[in-house]
Amino acid sequence: MHYRNVCLEAFGYTLPQEVVTSQEIERRLEPLYQRLRLPEGRLELMTGIRERRLWNPGVMPGDVSIESGEKAIAAAGIDRRYIGALIHASVCRDYLEPATACRVHHALNLPRQCVVYDLSNACLGLLNGAVQIANMIELGQIRAGLVVGTEGSRQLVETTIESLNRDLSLTRQQIKLAVASLTIGSGSCAILLTDRELSQTDNRLIAATIRTDTRHHALCHSGRDEAVGSGMQPLMQTDSERLMQEGIATGVETFRDFLAETGWTGESLHKTFLHQVGATHRKLMLESLGLDPQRDFSTLEWLGNTGSVALPITMACGLESGFVKTGDHVGMLGIGSGINCLMLAAKWRHSLVCSSLDRSVDHPARRPAAASTC
Repeated sequence: MHYRNVCLEAFGYTLPQEVVTSQEIERRLEPLYQRLRLPEGRLELMTGIRERRLWNPGVMPGDVSIESGEKAIAAAGIDRRYIGALIHASVCRDYLEPATACRVHHALNLPRQCVVYDLSNACLGLLNGAVQIANMIELGQIRAGLVVGTEGSRQLVETTIESLNRDLSLTRQQIKLAVASLTIGSGSCAILLTDRELSQTDNRLIAATIRTDTRHHALCHSGRDEAVGSGMQPLMQTDSERLMQEGIATGVETFRDFLAETGWTGESLHKTFLHQVGATHRKLMLESLGLDPQRDFSTLEWLGNTGSVALPITMACGLESGFVKTGDHVGMLGIGSGINCLMLAAKWRHSLVCSSLDRSVDHPARRPAAASTC
């Protein structure tokens, strides 16, 4: 897919204040660690994830999506009447129905003519939403659109810890299926896209490349579909090693098509943002694609895996820190269980990012910024 009239205009993101370290999780897993004689520091050593963040109990995804959406709109300074689509695209949502996007749309005071719906596709949700909005803009159906999502991890992390401590039959081999659940963090991000006439940045979306390999859909799955508000106790099983192997293989195929569609080379791809899974996945993915780690921005060490918002939050942090320069070719290289892969290409000019309305949450990636912030 190629684009001539679409711009990635602005980002807004929100982070929880509560930080949970991998050391703390291991302390809570002391019964399991003692029984299986597991060494302390194992979780961070295996994943490269030092900490992750959690929303306060009772916070609903829509609560924070409203905040992140407001930030993206504020960063862009756009008249809301131009926003013709709102897609809520995280795995987490408020209820089975209505769509969480309805509540977010109402709170953001967007036009009644705005297309409103939820979209879910594991860790690719926000990128899928961005592509759908880009397609509507390219076709001339709308002038601007907002994709937003909020992922919460408290219930999954706490339920996993409880389950691991309770099941005395588990072996070292069996607990590997639960490791990925302990890396999950919380976060929220919104991306505002516009047509070039409305854009203040001219951050042009150039292409989107998609590839799937659904033979491997069973490598990562959660429990049955239930609303967050139902008091569910989610558990997830992930064959992390196989998922990484097959995911990278799909990524290599997609990247080959990505370079062909953009006309770029690995060397002319100046900056990249990957889905944030873990240190080993990042290292092997970059090696397999022939990309320089110094040109890639990472947040997994302090945010963990935040699902569908992981890549866009990482890009927003990179933009905010001045990692991306004017004229850079930027690759958003997304991958999700299923297996699905989606890679976006953009030519960058100017960054508009709003990360906090109250500036109360600090983080390691924030330093004197080259981006314009709200």
